[in-house]
Amino acid sequence: MAACWTIRGCDDEEMIERCPHSDSATDKCPTECLLGKCDRPTHQLTTDPALVFDPTVDRRAAVKEQCEFCVFFLTHGPRLKS
Repeated sequence: MAACWTIRGCDDEEMIERCPHSDSATDKCPTECLLGKCDRPTHQLTTDPALVFDPTVDRRAAVKEQCEFCVFFLTHGPRLKS
């Protein structure tokens, strides 16, 4: 069976080292990965620093790196308990 990162085109060594499919299921899908892109209709990238750096957002719940810059995730995602 071929390694999934070779099928997906993640052929550079740095990407394979960071790819959660090659090593660990605990890492987020990197934005450079073809499957790391979000195709949900609610996905919208933000550059608003107030959202990007909101300390109450539980970023551990993000499955993909793109979630950390998504308006929907940053406004509707889980929050850290104070």
